Order: sequence, then structure tokens, then C-alpha cells
Amino acid sequence: MKTMQDYAGFSESRRKFLKMAGAGTAALITPRFLFASSAQSSRKVRVGIIGGRFGLGFYFHEHPNCIVEAVSDLREDRRQALMKTYRCQKSYPSLTTLLKDKKVEAVFIATPAPDHARHVIESLRAGKHVLCAVPAAMTLEECAQIREAVQQTGLTYMMAETSVYRQGAISAKKFFKEGKFGTIFSAAAEYNHPGLDVLFFEEGKQTWRHGLPPLLYPTHCTAFLIAVTGARLTHVSGIGWGDDSKALQGNPYNNPFWNETAFFKTDQNIPFRVEVNWKGALMEAERAEWRGDKMSFYYPDGRNNQFTMVKAAEQQGRDDAGFEHTKNITEVYEVPEWWQTDLLPQPLRHNSGHEGSHTFITHEFIDAIVNEREPEVNIYEALAYTAPGIVAHQSALRDGEYMAIPSFDK
Repeated sequence: MKTMQDYAGFSESRRKFLKMAGAGTAALITPRFLFASSAQSSRKVRVGIIGGRFGLGFYFHEHPNCIVEAVSDLREDRRQALMKTYRCQKSYPSLTTLLKDKKVEAVFIATPAPDHARHVIESLRAGKHVLCAVPAAMTLEECAQIREAVQQTGLTYMMAETSVYRQGAISAKKFFKEGKFGTIFSAAAEYNHPGLDVLFFEEGKQTWRHGLPPLLYPTHCTAFLIAVTGARLTHVSGIGWGDDSKALQGNPYNNPFWNETAFFKTDQNIPFRVEVNWKGALMEAERAEWRGDKMSFYYPDGRNNQFTMVKAAEQQGRDDAGFEHTKNITEVYEVPEWWQTDLLPQPLRHNSGHEGSHTFITHEFIDAIVNEREPEVNIYEALAYTAPGIVAHQSALRDGEYMAIPSFDK
């Protein structure tokens, strides 16, 4: 088995931002790519949907450039649910059989996380463009294998990371593009999902979620920083918490932790704290904080639903001890409903899962294929979100050892 040192030869060069024609709202929001929502095309991308749980929550049947050609799941009841949702008359009992359908040119992989790398590679080798649920991979070896398959086939790969297209994250992209943060000097993100142990077993059988290490599912957090700033996470120290619970015994990952915290260093010198928690008296949240010398932006912390903006100011104030200090301005920020704008084609301008992100993911994938461009969350972004969590979990197993994170960029 390869070690992280075996990946040290990967190039550290950074992808250049794409320069695309046009202006308007989109130009202010995405730091790399624009939605080409104004482009007119009659092309119809024929898509296959694989996975009758998470796969039900998207809107390919509403996109003007898409036809859902076929669906697949191992279970008949889930195939029926997919056909009903996507108004599709064709189903297959497995991914392998669906990939033989020559009419299908792209697939959405919404299968269990440990299967993602294998299913993505199989789909690419079959000549299909791929959108895949998170995370991209479970090991560094898988990260390298997916990257190689994408580069060799030249096909479109995108990861369906919801944090990139949450309405608050779209606002943060806009602020960053406009320079409103000034210099971001620290950031934090957390994903709290207590109670996942109820999904450890189904019908008496162990599921892939049994004992899943929290930091092997990092992308809902890491995307909040990387998608906004373009930073790369270069080093990490991870810490885990477990309670010797019987519920974790015998899990396929040999994972002792319910909750994990990672302290990352970035190539932009931004300290970045990430928490992924499965158990405890926690408020459910997928949230982030970006702290700058001119402005900071805070997601709701679960105690209220207010986004908060703090602006540096020269006002004089007093702290609770009576000492004078320079007082900043704190404001409630009303996040725009970006899904109502021309960032999306008209049929997709409605709210959707994960704070409005699902319609954006649907459109970004289809539009990238139609316009033959890189999607925002391409293979390099996907691995930049995924690989740091893999190394952070290794660090936690080594009592917080400070470890380097390999780069999977070009």
C-alpha cells in the first residue's frame, strides 16, 4: 500500500482561473467559473440516475437541456421511485447493466460512499460523463485512481458538493470576489449530524454508515473555504473523540471516533478549523465562518437563523469591563434567494435540498457538458475537498500527529 510520501511528486501548481466572456450576477459570484445560463442550446444530455435514495433529490427532468434516459438501483422499490420522480420508463437492476445503454451519455452516481471511486471509474471507462455524490473517495489511492481515469478519458467529472451552492456560500463567493473580506485571516466550518447510529443497521444488516469516520466525510466543511477562496489545505492535525461505545464495535473502518476535529494549514496562510460530529448534545448544522480584516461573515449557529456580517469600523466603544476600544459594526445579513435569479434556467428557479443547492448542482453539471467546459467542482476541486479529511483522520488515529496533505492538482 502506498503512503502519503508516494504522492509527494504531484505538482503543486495551481489551476488558473478560467476567463469567460460575460458579466452580470454570475461574474461576481463564482471565483473560477461562470454559469452559462444565458446560452441557448437545443442539445439534450441523456442522463442515467443510479441510487434510489439521495438520487431522488435532484431535478434533471426539469432542465431544458436534459432527458432522464434511465435509472438504476439494486432494489425494485427504489427503481420504481426513481422512475416516478424523473418521469422515466426505463430502469436497470445495476449500474453495470445501465452503462451498456448506448443512449445514456452521462450518469449521476448516488450510491454508498465506499462505492464511489469504483463506480466513477467504471462509468468513465464506459464512456460516460459523471456527477458523483460526496465524498469523491475514501483513500488516497482511490483519489489517484479517479484522477487518472478522468485525465485519461477526457470526460466531464463533477462532485455534487452542496456546500458550494448553499445560498450563504454563494453570498460568500460574491463578497470574496468583490474584495469585501479584505484579507481572510482565519476560517471555521462544522457539520453536526447527531443520531446517525440509527442508520448503522438496516433489516439486521450492517450498512456502510456503521462507524464511518467523521473526517472521511469532510467535504461539507472543506468546500466552504476552498470554493470561496481557492485555498488548498496543505497540513493538518486531527483529534478524535470516542466513548468505547458498543455501537462502534465491529465497524468496517476500525474507527473508534464519533466526532473529529481537524486544524488545517492552507497555502494562503489561513488557519482553518473543521469539525464533523456524529454524536452529542449538538445543534444540527452545516455552517461556516470567514473572518477578514475588513469584514467577517457568519452562518447561523443553530440558536437563530440569522446570518451575521461584522464590518471593521473606527467607532469608539467600551467593553464589559469599561475599557475603551475600537468597536466594529455588526449587522444581520438577509441572504438573497439566488435560486430565483438568472444563475439558473427558468424551470430550475425554485428552492431545493441543502439550502437551495440541488438545482444549482443539476444545472452546473448539465451546462458544463453542453458548453464543453470544466464544472466548478471538477476532479481537482473534488479531491481538494476530499483528500484533506482522509489525512486528518489518519492524524487523529496517530494522536494528532502533524501531517502533510498531498496535492492532486494538475
